[in-house]
Amino acid sequence: MKIVIIGAQAAGMSAAAKAKRMMKEAEIHVYDATDIVSFGACGLPYFVGGFFQEKEKMIARTAEQFQKSGIVIHQHQLVETVDVKQKQLTVKDLLTEKKDIVDYDRLLIATGASAVRPTWLCADYQNVHMLKTMSDGVKLKEQITDPDKKNIVIVGAGYIGLETVEAMKNLGKNVTLLQRSEHVLSKTFDVEIAEKLEEELRQHIDYRTGETIVSLVGDEVVSEVVTNKGRYAADVVIVAAGIRPNTEFLQNTGIKMLENGAVVINEYGETSIPDIYAAGDCATVYHLLSQTHKYIPLATTANKIGRIVGENLTGAKTSFEGTLGSACLKVMNLEAARTGLTEKEAKELGILYQTTFISDKNQTHYYPGQVDLWLKLIYHADTKKLLGAQMVGKKQVVHRVDALAVAIYAGLTTEQLGMLDFCYAPPFARAWDILNVAGNASK
Repeated sequence: MKIVIIGAQAAGMSAAAKAKRMMKEAEIHVYDATDIVSFGACGLPYFVGGFFQEKEKMIARTAEQFQKSGIVIHQHQLVETVDVKQKQLTVKDLLTEKKDIVDYDRLLIATGASAVRPTWLCADYQNVHMLKTMSDGVKLKEQITDPDKKNIVIVGAGYIGLETVEAMKNLGKNVTLLQRSEHVLSKTFDVEIAEKLEEELRQHIDYRTGETIVSLVGDEVVSEVVTNKGRYAADVVIVAAGIRPNTEFLQNTGIKMLENGAVVINEYGETSIPDIYAAGDCATVYHLLSQTHKYIPLATTANKIGRIVGENLTGAKTSFEGTLGSACLKVMNLEAARTGLTEKEAKELGILYQTTFISDKNQTHYYPGQVDLWLKLIYHADTKKLLGAQMVGKKQVVHRVDALAVAIYAGLTTEQLGMLDFCYAPPFARAWDILNVAGNASK
């Protein structure tokens, strides 16, 4: 059995490791266009921002460690084409320009995604950066440590953009954040939660919404960013305009993909072509509540589906039940998290829903550290089953949303949430936790 994996990051290497454990005699080859293996890009904003200095901390396992386990790693190798009938790949060595034909019995596409390059970024500038690869992080970190680089313009208020805000503030920079839509993370959080994040942003940076980039001033070095509403001085520009699946090389294969290029897979990680699987940021995931195949590029899901595909590459038939799209982030002094459906998604799906939005405290008032928490529940209007939850506050937010993810997965109702037995002690909660309060307010 010859298993070939394209992509040596989270999904690909999770699959490779699991397949090797399942079938020690399998011949497993991993091809990647870079020289980095098992790299966690989620750490990049914090590496750039000086929260840690050693870039190697973002690498889970080295190529040498995988090689010792019997997995063959081919670096600087770009897969240009896939012949699904002949079960062959055309692979180009990026160092020598030599091309080879590689056969496979089963194939995993785990090519991840790349940062979107907006149309207005029509040239390469010395001080304009994206933040997706290890190389991106190293180059930005080298430049941003210059004390003369004071004015930082960040374009895009998604996860990477918001995390990079904190990174730049940690370095003492002046930050301007430009966002095209009216709210941050508009596909992830409803307005009530987004507004709390925006209040926090405005206390620390110059945050602008509803602005589109018109031009960049400068030849090799940008000195100013011009939008439809203003001009902003820039020593460094960081573009965080989203990501796109790396699947262009699959266009003529007949493999089913979404409009954005994400490969559609079933519960086993199988594509529409026999013996070809996909996982990670290049592929869809099945959403438990919407019951649709969606593009939700998250590291947690990439690792889980990668592990399942690793089993299935060796002949198993293990399924991935689906995702709730659970995610979290830190925005300066606030934590925010979400799981399940947003109100917007419930409306688009035609679900008869209701919502509850409340504010409460994280703990008792007499123990130091009490802060405000805000929680939104989305639930079915008739059955009262929980459909989604979003929460924001200064602390103890994320793990409460973890509990809500379990509740949604289990099909609990708001009434059950209202009486659920959560831990209580003065430093951690109130006798009626905010989750209980929200449940009781949603009957």
